Amino acid sequence: MLAKDVGFVISGLDGVPVDVEVDVNAGLYSFDIVGLPDAAVKESKERVRSAVKNSGRKFPNHKITVNLAPAELKKEGAMLDLPIAVAVVKSTGELGAADIGRAVMLGELSLDGSIRAVNGILPILISAKQRGYKEVIIPYANAKEGGFIEGITIKTAKTLAEVCDYLQGTGDLPTVEALTYDEVKNESDYKSDLKFVKGQYVAKRALEVAVSGNHNIILVGPPGAGKTMLAKCVPSIMPEMSFDEALETTKIHSVAGKLSQNEGIISKRPFLTPHHTASNVSLVGGGSSAKPGLISLAHNGVLFLDEMPEYTRSMLESLRQPLEDRVITVSRARANVSYPASFMLVGSMNPCPCGYYGDKNGKCTCTQTQILKYKSKISGPLLDRVDIRVTVDAVKFDELNSVAEEEPSEAVRKRVNEARRIQRERFKNDGISTNSEMSEREIKKYCALTPECNEILKRSFEYLHLSARARSRIIKVARTIADLDGSADIRPQHVTEAISYRSDDN
Repeated sequence: MLAKDVGFVISGLDGVPVDVEVDVNAGLYSFDIVGLPDAAVKESKERVRSAVKNSGRKFPNHKITVNLAPAELKKEGAMLDLPIAVAVVKSTGELGAADIGRAVMLGELSLDGSIRAVNGILPILISAKQRGYKEVIIPYANAKEGGFIEGITIKTAKTLAEVCDYLQGTGDLPTVEALTYDEVKNESDYKSDLKFVKGQYVAKRALEVAVSGNHNIILVGPPGAGKTMLAKCVPSIMPEMSFDEALETTKIHSVAGKLSQNEGIISKRPFLTPHHTASNVSLVGGGSSAKPGLISLAHNGVLFLDEMPEYTRSMLESLRQPLEDRVITVSRARANVSYPASFMLVGSMNPCPCGYYGDKNGKCTCTQTQILKYKSKISGPLLDRVDIRVTVDAVKFDELNSVAEEEPSEAVRKRVNEARRIQRERFKNDGISTNSEMSEREIKKYCALTPECNEILKRSFEYLHLSARARSRIIKVARTIADLDGSADIRPQHVTEAISYRSDDN
């Protein structure tokens, strides 16, 4: 007897439907799965056999052939366990005239028949809705991911037996309750806040400018100056994520298997800090199925590289393309996937190997050759893609001991939100949302410079030996500073401040 139903697999950030066909014929027992299955899918036959038997259903002791179509698509993961098992039960005649193809089914099976959670539920639900499917059955543990998808019925199940009873019409499955983004988002409980950072007014200002225009920034200073503490405060002054941003971010984390079962959607901007010993694959993404790496997981958030020169040269250079294009393409033998990678890069580094070059309170023991070699670990092309580089000096004791209250992150965030609002309004017809995303066309359109501003920029260009890319980025930063001032025009003081954030170019 032939039985058919529908499952889904993940391809990049999209769900692809898979027609599951099960045919049972007389003959010696065998269980074959065809249609380009990976090891996890091939192993499903053992899980399916035990799950069906332990669910009180008859398992056919004959020749079983499972076909997964389309055949040219590589099937990966264990989420096809449930549709395969249901089709096998249907082929025995136990489900009678039940229409097992009326709903998409997803889930990994345990040997006792219970249904385990799987990765990538959110992008699959979005794809299923777009393809016109009306109903999806997902594991109960993945229920929270389905609460934000409207226009499609989402049922949850804990066991294979529950699914079979539901399809037979002898039982029911709970429907996922609709949730609104406002009900779950929580942006106020950041552990780090600028009010706990004493002094460092120049660095705080630089962070405000960087976040306002979504500019990349590097903090340079001696050990203990507060670089890491400042970096950890960045998410607290970033604007709240919109629902579309949260949905896109959650899709990436769901596919990568980084989404907690208690977390239906990611409402806080990601803040990722890879260790300097991390591999290139962990950063860029890869594996046989080209899974997203940390660059993609930081999308709409922050990628913080603490002590940048300690990272390998190849790892740092892999950032060049996504910093420019805001997209990372992961190419492997069996997959070629592009993931969004619009993140804010925040880096920190010492001025020299010992960390005390130029510090009034410490004595540098490094030779000039050692200093130059240390700085050269970060290439010029990569530094060129960093809009802001600011020196973080050691805090004086009187500042540390001061009882005066520092400005909290919430106050800074209000100014950032206003600057971002101005940018959204400015770029509403240009397909971008922040100043850092401007191309030369937008720079020419929105960043007209007065003769005085041009003269300042010309002198700096010649003195600091700036590249054409550095010139463009200075103008972008100046545009952001003007937005923070509420100025429609870029003024000389805005250009001067923007140049000051690249003073180490000489």
